Amino acid sequence: MVTRIGGLASGMDIDTLVSDLMKAERIPLDKLTQKKQILEWQRDDYRSMNTLLSDFDKYIFDNMTLQKDFLKKTVTSTMSDAVTATANTAAGNVSTSISVSQLATSANWVSDTSSYTASSTDTEIELQVTNGDGTVKDVKLTIKAGATLEDVLKQLSSNKDLGVTAFAENGKVVLSKNDTGANASIKLMDTDALDLFKSLGFPTDSIDPTTKELAPTTAGTDAKFNINGLETTRSSNTFTINNVNYTLNDVTDGKTARISVATDTDNMVDKIVQFVNKYNEMIEKINGEISETRYRSYQPLSNEEKESMTDKQIELWEDKAKSGLLKNDSILSGALTKMRTSMYSPYNGTGANSELNQLAQIGITTSSNFRDNGKLTIDETKLRAAIEKDPEAVFQLFSGSTKVTTTGADGTTTTKNSTVSSEMGITNRLRSIISETVKSIEEKAGKATSTNQQFSIGRNIVDIDSQITRFEARLLQIEDRYWRQFTAMEKAIQQANSQSTYLMQQFA
Repeated sequence: MVTRIGGLASGMDIDTLVSDLMKAERIPLDKLTQKKQILEWQRDDYRSMNTLLSDFDKYIFDNMTLQKDFLKKTVTSTMSDAVTATANTAAGNVSTSISVSQLATSANWVSDTSSYTASSTDTEIELQVTNGDGTVKDVKLTIKAGATLEDVLKQLSSNKDLGVTAFAENGKVVLSKNDTGANASIKLMDTDALDLFKSLGFPTDSIDPTTKELAPTTAGTDAKFNINGLETTRSSNTFTINNVNYTLNDVTDGKTARISVATDTDNMVDKIVQFVNKYNEMIEKINGEISETRYRSYQPLSNEEKESMTDKQIELWEDKAKSGLLKNDSILSGALTKMRTSMYSPYNGTGANSELNQLAQIGITTSSNFRDNGKLTIDETKLRAAIEKDPEAVFQLFSGSTKVTTTGADGTTTTKNSTVSSEMGITNRLRSIISETVKSIEEKAGKATSTNQQFSIGRNIVDIDSQITRFEARLLQIEDRYWRQFTAMEKAIQQANSQSTYLMQQFA
């Protein structure tokens, strides 16, 4: 530790002198600190761009990739109280006439008065149930010793294979088949099952001695209807024909309901318009970042400089200092170029229609205003017409396969994930470009969970931290040297003063 003498002999303000001298010595350190701050701001700007790109990628995945969300169908019924329908994306745009003469109903079994008493031992029963559609299942149940009537009925109701709802009311037991259809039946396959059902109140004459089938009180029925002139039946009131899911709610009393299936054009238009708007927002922010003005005369403020400024002044200064840190960045500008190119390349993959395989053909073009930097504009009338003409082709243009099939010289085919190619839909091309860009940015600026050693800006920050540490140690040595020099001067002056005083005393 250097002994510090603060100007007692010389009368000089040594503390201020050393402080002023050290300010000059600290200039290179301040520049290192500013450089580190700029790198940190730049890192954060890169990460904000990655967040922007990742959010757009997620939007595409959530809204543009699934056919069931994109290619929706609208279905109308002229007698919605009697017949309703829905359609999946594979359904054609068809019109169907349907009249209903009978609905499908469930079979029911109602017992006489029950005489059930709990057994003192476990009892296993075997049943065979036939569902309304004719499928047969063998069911085994173990009735526990001491089980009450409520326990037994609950056990019957909870067995999914049996498929009935059982309850007791006014001393009688009611079994209702959960599904509908004329084939529903219950057979009692062993003596224990016969004894149990007799105790529930089902008399012997309700059980066929040959087939062991329990006679229904109300037999199940199939739905009967005429569809486009064809008389047919179904075991359920809900059924599917040609990807259209029909639900029969009531008979039509000789009238005919017309079911019309059409492409939900509004849904597709809305999704594409939203996609274009999101794309425009994204490229606007990226263009703003890479074209932002760089104010090189505004460097990051030191703590001492901030002390002499108001909060508003600091904010305004730092806005200028942070501006343009990604100006003309090659990663981002390169990504924009790739995106624009991919947007206008024709789609030649599965489901392509040569008349609708480019954005311009469906009414989406680049803005004529050069200041828009590649933003897209939409002619909704042309877009709507394209969707109505061939909705599947429009869907494939945007969301065509991410895989490419190639055929070798020997005739064998190979399918693999593709980088950007004409066989990929536009959104999948964009996702591929975004993935590559995000990876490049992470290599340069990392992500929230990265350590500084894992990306290039971080390694530069580590290097600057090392330089700062070494320079701070050097400054301590320089400050000690100044103090040694001024202390030596003070000692010399003090010694000279002492000698002068001694001589004066001698002359006196």
